[in-house]
Amino acid sequence: MNNKSRAVVYMLFSALCFGFMAAMVKLAGDIPVFEKVFFRNLISLFVAFGAIKRSSESMFGKRENQKYLIARALLGLIGVFLYFYSINNLYLADSAMLNKLSPFFVTFFAVIFLNEKLTPMKIISMIVVFLGALLVIKPQWNLSIIPSIAGFLSAAFAGAAYTLVRFLKDRENPSIIVFYFSFVSVIGTLPFMLVNFVMPTGAQFMYLILTGIFAAIAQFALTYSYKYAPASEVAIYNYTNIIFSAVIGFFVWNEVPDMLSIVGGCIIVIMAIIVYLQGRKVAVS
Repeated sequence: MNNKSRAVVYMLFSALCFGFMAAMVKLAGDIPVFEKVFFRNLISLFVAFGAIKRSSESMFGKRENQKYLIARALLGLIGVFLYFYSINNLYLADSAMLNKLSPFFVTFFAVIFLNEKLTPMKIISMIVVFLGALLVIKPQWNLSIIPSIAGFLSAAFAGAAYTLVRFLKDRENPSIIVFYFSFVSVIGTLPFMLVNFVMPTGAQFMYLILTGIFAAIAQFALTYSYKYAPASEVAIYNYTNIIFSAVIGFFVWNEVPDMLSIVGGCIIVIMAIIVYLQGRKVAVS
């Protein structure tokens, strides 16, 4: 198996594990969202801590990068909270579709804050995926829209966080960025979790632990995928998470997204493929 094939396998495995992570969040039932987020990041904290201990770098990064690391952590934490809320209240496939808008938000924020070039393709892609998102959200003037809006905003906050990761990529070790995010997330969610703590049953506790384990495995698989091939060549395979989530949702909860959601999801994925192919064409030329 060559490096490109390994990268694709790791990316597919990562997408599958993120699908299982979302399923564990939903299976945990009426456990408060802050409690679910706490357990998800507690596991990642130990994993990232172990990775940093093997290096000789400072655990919390360079002093000049502190404001960027804090901003990345807080934006990521809000994004995870909103994503978990949407998972609790939407079909698994719908929450996955909305969450996969994050790469397009990265494009938007990178143009504004990192001064990246705004091309006609980027403008078209952002408009088209927004229309696709509207089909999934199905705007209506009542409270039932809140979970869909949360899913949409989770992608926006994740996109902002990933933009800062892009900014920090040559300034900090990736393990430090992950550790910083996990540490801030655990400390930030702890007070809210304690105020509204619900003692999980044995099954719920298992689902909470598995949430963190699947998230950590997915993150490591993602990292190894990018190790064996450039992100521009394999990132598109991460969209299989939508398919995996739809299959899991169908078999576990008999969830079948409505036609508008399916069309909206197809628009988002097709646009991602077009942008991916356009990026490869530019890279080759």
